[in-house]
Amino acid sequence: MIIPIGAQNAYVINQGISREHHMITASICFVCDIVLISTGIFGGGALLASYPLLLNTITIAGIAFLSVYAWQFIQSARQQHQEDDLTVPSMSRGRRAVIIGALAVTLLNPHVYLDTVVVLGAIGGQFAFDERIAFTIGALMGSCLWFYGLSAGAARLSPWLSTPSIRRLLDLLMASMMIFVAGKLAFGLYARLLAS
Repeated sequence: MIIPIGAQNAYVINQGISREHHMITASICFVCDIVLISTGIFGGGALLASYPLLLNTITIAGIAFLSVYAWQFIQSARQQHQEDDLTVPSMSRGRRAVIIGALAVTLLNPHVYLDTVVVLGAIGGQFAFDERIAFTIGALMGSCLWFYGLSAGAARLSPWLSTPSIRRLLDLLMASMMIFVAGKLAFGLYARLLAS
């Protein structure tokens, strides 16, 4: 559920490449997973599924957010192309901006709620209470390993990933993925609205 590259993972990778508060970014994503996964497994999944208006609102916010984020990736790739692979000084982002960005890509992303609260909640909700605790711990260990590993790996590979041609390719791939996910969300929202 956590591994597919979405807005959240793209943000973690970007912070790792730039080495700007990348471990804080991983920590925020992990803490959000602690709250969301636990909420889903211990009853929140059923609650979110029973309020379609809330789910639709989150979906619309997610579509808008992903579209803006995709546009930023496209602009970044275009700027690097126009600079003709010259080294461009990176603009440093403060800790507060990084934290707000990490919270936005996590909490404004409907896939996070669908995967952690609804899907994992539905799976974990089938177990007895002590088994739910074990299932939650296992899911959280996977989340911890993923986010910190992704962040540290991107930081370690940043000299290679920061080259203009690789960076431009990553920006275009991430923009394409954001557009695909936004389109998929829009199609799902349209189907839900037709069905209701």
